[in-house]
Amino acid sequence: QVQLVESGGGLVQAGGSLRLSCAASGRTFSNYAIGWFRQVPGKEREFVAAISWSGSKTSYADSVKGRFTISRDNAQNTVYLQMNSLKPEDTAAYYCASDRATRRMLLSTTRRQYDYWGQGTQVTVSS
Repeated sequence: QVQLVESGGGLVQAGGSLRLSCAASGRTFSNYAIGWFRQVPGKEREFVAAISWSGSKTSYADSVKGRFTISRDNAQNTVYLQMNSLKPEDTAAYYCASDRATRRMLLSTTRRQYDYWGQGTQVTVSS
C-alpha cells in the first residue's frame, strides 16, 4: 500500500521559513516524480513544485519561484519543500503526491497525473 505522509507545517510570521517533508512508502520511491500542491478552502488545489524521479529536474509555480526549493533524498524516501520569504498568501494546506507514471521525463503540474496523495499539512503565515 502506497503511503505519503507530510510533516513540517505550522504557524510562521511573514518573511519566515518552513521546511515541509513528504515521507513515502509502498512503492519504489526513486522511480517516481513527486509534486507539491496547496489548497485553501473554497479554491482549487494548485500546483506548487515538482521534482523528477532522479532529482535532476524541478518545476515551480511562478508564485513561489525564487522562494521555494524542492529536493529529494531517495535513500530516505523523502521529498522536501524548503519555503523561504513566506507571505500570508502562502497560507494553505500543503499536499505531496506521487506521479502515476514511472520515470516520467516531463514534470506534470496537473493533479490528474498524480495518483497517490498525502493527508496534507497546514501552513499558516501571519502578517
